[in-house]
Amino acid sequence: MMESVGVYGFCGCTAKSKMKCDSRWEVTASETAPTSAYSSPARSLGDTGITPLSPSHIANDADPNVSEQQTFLVVVAIDFGTTSSGYAYSFAKEPECIHVMRRWEGGDPGVSNQKTPTTILLTPERKFHSFGYAARDFYHDLDPNEAKQWLYLEKFKMKLHTTGDLNMDTDLTAANGKKVKALDIFAYALQYFKEQALKELSDQAGSEFENSDVRWVITVPAIWKQPAKQFMRQAAYQAGLASPENSEQLVIALEPEAASIYCRKLRLHQLIELSSKTAVNGYSASDTVGAGFAQAKEHIRRNRQSRTFLVENVIGEIWSELEEGDKYVVVDSGGGTVDLTVHQIRLPEGHLKELYKATGGPYGSLGVDYEFEKLLCKIFGEDFIEQFKIKRPAAWVDLMIAFESRKRAAAPDRTNPLNITLPFSFIDYYKKFRGHSVEHALRKSNVDFVKWSSQGMLRMSPDAMNALFRPTIDSIIEHLRDLFRKPEVSTVKFLFLVGGFAEAPLLQQAVQTAFGDKCRIIVPQDVGLTILKGAVLFGLDPAVIKVRRSPLTYGVGVLNRYVEGKHPPEKLLVKDGTRWCTDVFDKFISVDQSVALGELVKRSYTPAKPSQLVIVINIYSSEHDDVSFITDPGVKKCGTLRLDLTGTSSAAVPARREIQTLMQFGDTEIKATAIDIATSKSVKVGIDFLNY
Repeated sequence: MMESVGVYGFCGCTAKSKMKCDSRWEVTASETAPTSAYSSPARSLGDTGITPLSPSHIANDADPNVSEQQTFLVVVAIDFGTTSSGYAYSFAKEPECIHVMRRWEGGDPGVSNQKTPTTILLTPERKFHSFGYAARDFYHDLDPNEAKQWLYLEKFKMKLHTTGDLNMDTDLTAANGKKVKALDIFAYALQYFKEQALKELSDQAGSEFENSDVRWVITVPAIWKQPAKQFMRQAAYQAGLASPENSEQLVIALEPEAASIYCRKLRLHQLIELSSKTAVNGYSASDTVGAGFAQAKEHIRRNRQSRTFLVENVIGEIWSELEEGDKYVVVDSGGGTVDLTVHQIRLPEGHLKELYKATGGPYGSLGVDYEFEKLLCKIFGEDFIEQFKIKRPAAWVDLMIAFESRKRAAAPDRTNPLNITLPFSFIDYYKKFRGHSVEHALRKSNVDFVKWSSQGMLRMSPDAMNALFRPTIDSIIEHLRDLFRKPEVSTVKFLFLVGGFAEAPLLQQAVQTAFGDKCRIIVPQDVGLTILKGAVLFGLDPAVIKVRRSPLTYGVGVLNRYVEGKHPPEKLLVKDGTRWCTDVFDKFISVDQSVALGELVKRSYTPAKPSQLVIVINIYSSEHDDVSFITDPGVKKCGTLRLDLTGTSSAAVPARREIQTLMQFGDTEIKATAIDIATSKSVKVGIDFLNY
């Protein structure tokens, strides 16, 4: 059993620190430091043997290595969406050409198939079978009894947002009710994209393309908490996209940031302005939402065969109107979540600064699906719908596909009804379950705006369809209103509406009505691919995002001199006649603080005992700013730096050995390093939110 150890130094507190502390403090650690938030790691501290060290310092340096990026032949970005996914790529020697993946086999009437559904099918033996349209079509064609043995999963990405205690063992539930490890499913999906992309690259190049030639970019919502972002990286490692030893090969891109990067390049013919302030491309404000969007879609349809998008190496006209310090909002509305991010322009390079911490919530287009399901429960009974999903899972998938294509036809000015085909097995199973017909259920339900059509369809009035959108759209508008009330957001020039759900005319109209008088509202053409294209550009130049807001407060557990009347009595620890206050949370950086890419925060420590062979420093995080102790509610351990000091002669080491601790912020990942100054020995660790 290794001896308990500690390190100490001088506190680098600023005036903002919640705790005015005496000059000396101590980081406590032991081989068996408890991870419970309410236990005291300091209690197990051995002989402290304190000798003062010259004051440690806080330095906000940019890491000189950040610019020395590894070079790759090609960047492949994967937009792993809640409802649909896809990839795009660009060769480093031709960064102005972004190639969207080959057309997918399969597809639905009325639904663009430049992406494929985020659906995955495992065999009864839990082996990967297929992904996307192929998975869905194979599953649909299985005999109903056989289908129950197969594991079919769809729209599973939301689990990473909604699971409070996400870890490596978190489960997902397949359509047949069986549980499967989430990490395996995400890894299977990423491995599928890896194989598809490498095959396409090899075919195009005429020779075998190696994974080591590729920089991978995976998009995630900005509002995801740190564990979910780390989970995607772990899944990518398991899928073989990169490895912990070569972590630079994989970049995690935040979806609204990717959209923002692409929007910088837009020319006037590549966007639609919903604002009443200016007519763009000859569209007047009144006809932009309807005719303008239809015209743009037709333009896209004609150009779709090429799959190659030229991104001119210039700043687009809209962007050139922005000046130093101007602000704009990116509203990324996808299948599962809506992300709101506020960016500010920094000239001359046009770098982006995140001005306000990303906010949002589960207000994606899935909310419309949930409303439809609630409507079905109201008409046919919740007990029946639950049973039908379990007993006829493939037919339930068919029903939701039929709804999806009708959902996309909803528009503010639509007058004719929308017909949704009910699968035969729905009609048949309902009759067996209830003893009467679907038509009878509709008559009895008092739901006036949904009728039965003799062709075996649910006939919904446009008002009924629009009502399914209303709760989700209202949530988005309310969230945007909250954002616009913030002083930092009051002078926004543009609002870019991006993501798959941004294609919905109902959402466009609601945003235009609510905010058209506050700023200019812009929808990029082919809006569903905005994030994918932006992610490729981000992979080609990750340094374009210069300043982010820290999503959490980070610090380490330290000892301060105990001050009677200021520190709680239960935190008193007396060692060798010295009275210490234990468990003090000493801040490295605060939640919502601006952090430059590659910014380093440095602190200095010294071993508590000259004979010490191991240094262990525990790192903690919290969603709150006002943290005093590592035992406060919500404080979580998220990293351990363990530095081996063996193998150095005592003669070569100064009496007060300096251990420098560095934390590098700004990337979507955070890295910590401890260096023994006397020997240059160092240890690195990524902040870990899944294993503590």
